[in-house]
Amino acid sequence: MTDPNQQAGQEKSHHPVGIFLRGLAMGAADIVPGVSGGTIAFITGIYVRLLSAISGFPGAFFGELLKGRVNAFWRRADGNFLVLLFGGILVSIATLAGLIRYALEAYPVYLWSFFFGLIVASAWHIGKEVPRWTLAKFAVLVAGALIAWWITELSPGQATVNNFTILGAGALAICAMILPGISGSFILLMLGMYGPVLQAVNELQLDRLALFMTGCVIGLLSIARVLSWAFSRYRDLMLALLTGFMVGALNKVWPWKEVISWRTNSHGQQVPLQEANLSPMSFTDITGEPAHLMTAIIIAIAGLVLVLGMEWFGRVHDSKKLA
Repeated sequence: MTDPNQQAGQEKSHHPVGIFLRGLAMGAADIVPGVSGGTIAFITGIYVRLLSAISGFPGAFFGELLKGRVNAFWRRADGNFLVLLFGGILVSIATLAGLIRYALEAYPVYLWSFFFGLIVASAWHIGKEVPRWTLAKFAVLVAGALIAWWITELSPGQATVNNFTILGAGALAICAMILPGISGSFILLMLGMYGPVLQAVNELQLDRLALFMTGCVIGLLSIARVLSWAFSRYRDLMLALLTGFMVGALNKVWPWKEVISWRTNSHGQQVPLQEANLSPMSFTDITGEPAHLMTAIIIAIAGLVLVLGMEWFGRVHDSKKLA
């Protein structure tokens, strides 16, 4: 079993370009309601390092930076890693938001199929990190799956848009984003804040964005410390829980859906709000759209192979470092 601190130390050797690309992938995933950037962080091997860097930031700030030791602060906070990763996330959100939204509207079956395959492989990847499955660990997995499934079945609400709700939405969304299997975008959708936040991004409403980012910082620092503590003491149970989260999240990324209700986005367009899953066989009869079953299966396999390929590459990279 890999010690979390040892794993975090091994991850320090990640190439800067690789860290930035991981940020791009995390940002693209976070845009889609139902997919978590935390999932990408975990399967690309930076999850423990991310938690360690975030949870250690306050100590580095007060222990080093306020005493004028800038270089020590930067090293202790893993500054290069955080800047590159969050830079990639922000660049991805700013540049890919329109493309992801277009794919959701024009090719929803293809996009959801890809993420479905990705999450299936990710759940398997995390689950096999548990060295020995016991009844208690399996019970935690089932509980995680039920929680995630329940979240995906919640009816979207419509919160009043004010300073408090924007701040709170940022804190809740970032907590979900850092948990593999739970989507921050989906949490925003459930709160009725997905549209206002996207509108703030598209129209550069700096006051709302500043409040939202403040909430993100508060939530991120809080959840990272809790998760770091939990991983250091209950690693296998946490892995079982995260595996369950991913299994439950499959309900949201099922490719064949029927739109039950719609909402108006920031551009005045009608977009899906509530959806119900359908079988591929009944999808065409109910919606009038082709199911693209074989193509969807191929794309789902591509998502699965992508995760397995990243895992294989990580093993080869680690073996070369140890050789």
